[in-house]
Amino acid sequence: MRQESLFSQRDQSSPLAYRVRPQSLDDFVGQSHLLGKGKILREMIENDQVSSMIFWGPPGVGKTTLAQIIAKKTSSHFITVSAVNSGIKKIKELMDEAEQNRDYGEKTILFVDEIHRFNKAQQDAFLPYVEQGSVTLIGTTTENPSFEVNSALLSRCKVFVLQELTIENIVTLLKNAIKSSDGFGEYEVVITDEQLKAIAQFANGDARTSLNTLEMAILNGEKENHKITVTDGHLEQILNRKSLLYDKGGEQHYNIISALHKSMRNSDVDAAVYWLARMLEGGEDPLYIARRLVRFASEDIGLADINALNISVNVFQACQFLGMPECDVHLTEAVIYLCLAPKSNAVYKARLNVKEDIKKSMNEPVPLQIRNAPTSLMKDLGYGKEYQYSHSTEDKLTTMKTMPESLEGHVYYVPTTQGNEKKFKARLEAIKQWHLKHDN
Repeated sequence: MRQESLFSQRDQSSPLAYRVRPQSLDDFVGQSHLLGKGKILREMIENDQVSSMIFWGPPGVGKTTLAQIIAKKTSSHFITVSAVNSGIKKIKELMDEAEQNRDYGEKTILFVDEIHRFNKAQQDAFLPYVEQGSVTLIGTTTENPSFEVNSALLSRCKVFVLQELTIENIVTLLKNAIKSSDGFGEYEVVITDEQLKAIAQFANGDARTSLNTLEMAILNGEKENHKITVTDGHLEQILNRKSLLYDKGGEQHYNIISALHKSMRNSDVDAAVYWLARMLEGGEDPLYIARRLVRFASEDIGLADINALNISVNVFQACQFLGMPECDVHLTEAVIYLCLAPKSNAVYKARLNVKEDIKKSMNEPVPLQIRNAPTSLMKDLGYGKEYQYSHSTEDKLTTMKTMPESLEGHVYYVPTTQGNEKKFKARLEAIKQWHLKHDN
């Protein structure tokens, strides 16, 4: 059962991106790391030795086109499924058909477009048939397959990473489309190299976007008989708004918040402000960003700047009060402050260090001297005995032990000399020296 929307005959009423889709590897532009002469994917396709694989890459880089080329090259039965109209029952019917085909010596290739849209149960339905070789699975996804594809299914597939197309790749595609008989080959299209490059830059590595933009520019160009001239004025109107690649639920979301966090950690103000703006323009929830800033204030600054956490919490509250777009300047202020603040991960490392000890000594008893004794029985058992009240001493310090005996001497917090933390380092050293003098 083929999805005719994917592989049916093309007609001139279809979008340009569909009409000029490459029909062979020789026509394919880009992905030379996979499809260059002698590269493994090209060899697999040309020799009809396709194994289960997943094409992972951003939109418009040729994932579905490669599936179409495989469909034309393979001697296998080729079927496609979509998450929208393929329930468990339908999938099992197709898989049973593939089993029967295998009994007659015919291979079946199952094309799953946007496999990340299939739920766990749907993906599980494919697994036994892929495992026993009834079908060869070819999936495409714009999302990281490590997160979106069941690990058992993923382990049986080779993942090919398709890269964003370069400006040169896209300019080549645009020129091919203008010359193609399926494109605008019957017209004399007047368009400059600078205009083509502007379209390619606007497309942000997406062939489909670039071809749709080209089609709009040509259809709105100045027409004279069979001559069409693309003017700068019309093109500027089409390119007046660049859509940002930002998926709030996908990998791009995690990539950009990581870029923001690491730019702040590196004290790179301009980069951090840029990544913040990317998130805001992409529609990210400002409260999510504000929560990450609160975390950063303790994880990467800590006591080196005791005001960092206050500012971050205040900005979080400002975002709650105002929302977007007004709170964008508050977030920018916080990001700049956190960038310029002295950095220390001593607090964060103290937390990690103590976690290791907790794993090894989960049930260390609380020393008797620091236990409360609300009942007479507890007092008889020694709870609170020999407790020393530090406020009663001149130095506000005592020789009383408060660490479990087996962990005496373990050190978790090691302050740096950054910013205010050097004061805490000096205080900690003074406490240590007092104990060296008085504990014995």
